[in-house]
Amino acid sequence: MKIGVIGSGYVGLVAAACFAELGHDVICVDNDAEKLAALNAGEVPIHEKFLPELLQKNRGKRLKFSGSVHDAVRASAAVFIAVGTPQSETGEADLSYVEAVSRELAHALAEAKDDYKIVVEKSTVPVYTNAWIRRVMEQNGAPQGSFDVASNPEFLREGSAVTDFLYPDRIVAGADEERCAEIMRAIYEPLTSGEYQKRPDAIPRPDAARVPAEIIVTSAKSAELIKHASNAFLAMKISFINAVANICESVGADVQQVREGIGADSRIGRRFLNPGIGYGGSCFPKDLKAFHAVAREFGSDFRLLDEVIRINEEQRLRFLRKIRATLWTLKGKRLAVLGLAFKGGTDDVRESPAIALVECLIKEGCDVVAYDPAAMDKSREILNSSVTFADSSYAAAKGADALLILTDWEEFAALDLERMKTVLKFPVVIDGRNLYLPKRMAEAGFTYVSVGRPDAVPQKAAVKAPRA
Repeated sequence: MKIGVIGSGYVGLVAAACFAELGHDVICVDNDAEKLAALNAGEVPIHEKFLPELLQKNRGKRLKFSGSVHDAVRASAAVFIAVGTPQSETGEADLSYVEAVSRELAHALAEAKDDYKIVVEKSTVPVYTNAWIRRVMEQNGAPQGSFDVASNPEFLREGSAVTDFLYPDRIVAGADEERCAEIMRAIYEPLTSGEYQKRPDAIPRPDAARVPAEIIVTSAKSAELIKHASNAFLAMKISFINAVANICESVGADVQQVREGIGADSRIGRRFLNPGIGYGGSCFPKDLKAFHAVAREFGSDFRLLDEVIRINEEQRLRFLRKIRATLWTLKGKRLAVLGLAFKGGTDDVRESPAIALVECLIKEGCDVVAYDPAAMDKSREILNSSVTFADSSYAAAKGADALLILTDWEEFAALDLERMKTVLKFPVVIDGRNLYLPKRMAEAGFTYVSVGRPDAVPQKAAVKAPRA
């Protein structure tokens, strides 16, 4: 099928590359000429596993980049809107980019005067956006009956977006008309039939992936709510386990043991029950506030979301207090920071709790030396010259009073502890992601502080009592 994707940001670029991988002919549209030139030249603007391979494989063949919405509409049976929906000052989603694209689509449809097409909202949007897109398009000349609007929310995790797309837990297609739903089913048929997953050149299948994929067809309003409700629930799980971790610290329990006991319940599960310094990124903070704004607009007092947000913000402050308690005073301390992205596997620093903590440490008078495998260029744009950037974990730690782990990169969980101890000024590790076992760190000679677990101190050789 011929598909247009409007927007080459995180969601749009991953979707376009994956649709091409499934065998569709895709035109990905963006109004940024410099970005289009970079994409056509083979550059990859975001750090995402398997995306470079898909772009290299399909660019210029099944995947093309363009600056023309009109060309994409004329060539496509389905056009996906994947533009940004940033948070406004009121907490609501800013839909101005969606509205602008809707007007362009309407003008293109009015000029095309050809076959029926579907417009698919892929961006994360509040309920009723589907109806607004239709209204704007009809007001701007799109002929009634020439199109339908569907909702197809994305459930992509940064760092594993490509495999999330190709091996999804579920595909949600919100379509109020059956002919629109049939096109949505046809688009995803390579996944729902299991055809793609059998291909010898398929992206490797993750463990426990559902094959073939399940497609859930709903009304457009239900699909719009599913996305916001899903993200709100996942954020709630993170805030819940962080609140439990705080209780564990108060009573001397181990949150990892508590997590295992909770997560073993099949009704709850272990995923997203990872204590730490809180959630961040481009989705959870924005989507929770947008969902709360929708609930408020329609007369629902969703106070649970207020508490989820409050716990998340408090978690960063608690960790800062933990750093102070470990080091006594912060002014003049040299601190090595491992991790700046909001999570491992991505270069995204939007709403990163690691960045927020670094900014607090700088205000406290700390000398911060930071390292991140992928996010340092984007971090420089925010932190400027207030932070020294190192080219490795060990270079960051050289001569530091303490090592802070703020992002859960796999390489940070596999440090050479003996080497690390030799480069640090003092063997102190404050781990905001619980990457190590306290017992192991104590045996390796570190003072180790983590989240929701008793602190560990270096083990000393037992002193024998003198003989009488």
